[in-house]
Amino acid sequence: MILTVTLNAAIDKRYVVDGFLEGEVNRVAKCSYTPGGKGLNVSKPAVIAGGEVVATGFVGGHAGQYIEDALKLLGITSAFYHLDSESRSCINIWDGKKEIQTEFLEPGFEVKEEEFQGFLQLFQTLIEKADVVAISGSVPKGLDGTAYQKMVKMVKDAGKKVILDTSGNLLKMGIEACPTMIKPNLDEIRMLTGKSCDTLEDMVDAAKKIHTQGVEIVAVSLGGEGSFVVSESGVYRARVPKLHAVNTVGCGDSMIAGFALGLSENLPIDEILKKASGISAASALREETGYFRMEDMEKLLPEIEITRIEG
Repeated sequence: MILTVTLNAAIDKRYVVDGFLEGEVNRVAKCSYTPGGKGLNVSKPAVIAGGEVVATGFVGGHAGQYIEDALKLLGITSAFYHLDSESRSCINIWDGKKEIQTEFLEPGFEVKEEEFQGFLQLFQTLIEKADVVAISGSVPKGLDGTAYQKMVKMVKDAGKKVILDTSGNLLKMGIEACPTMIKPNLDEIRMLTGKSCDTLEDMVDAAKKIHTQGVEIVAVSLGGEGSFVVSESGVYRARVPKLHAVNTVGCGDSMIAGFALGLSENLPIDEILKKASGISAASALREETGYFRMEDMEKLLPEIEITRIEG
């Protein structure tokens, strides 16, 4: 079972417009509503790919009930800690004419210390049933950089695999607990290592530095150029075919879903990277965030090139 953590879950509202005009009335051609937040955007593709997924975190109010109801329809089991406050909404505006997207992300509710402690008790019981735990995204107001650090330590102490996908101080403090895997972007690699990372070789060296500090797998996205991973088995590079992307929001989360699935199946790292790259690329072909079609992934997989560049 894959346990996903979304401490700041949301209702994702996607508006499609034909020519977004700032300061003007904009008519929406099409809209959709889905349960969102980075952890839930991991949950959705993981289920499509055949995984058993339990989602946890905080939800509250009518919006929180909608999130749980919508997840049930997607085949995802909810195990959230409930608050009285209302869960947030996030808006994604896709301008079909300019092919540009704009996002508005609400901050969400504030979590009190006693509520977080209550959640940690629930989290401990869920860890026991999980093979892999994927912790993603931001934390609500009221929590600090120690939140993920504590959670990663709990998972590691239970002998389970844990992926941490976050940024800033949450990432910096979180890796002190040595998660199984992280997926930093270029700016985060620079923050964590102090290296400029102007070339692929520099980026690999920076990722290797983090790996030697106790993180088993460091995966770095290179955008349209694919990605690479540093692991005990060596350094592997993934190259993906050129795509006409429809929606890139959530592609990184879809990649995390692939890694979580691969780790739960104990696959070799090169096979995990290929699976993760295939799911991520396929998700870029769909308007819905955190969604892909298996037939798209299966079509893309033969075109994804995995090479061992070190080790």
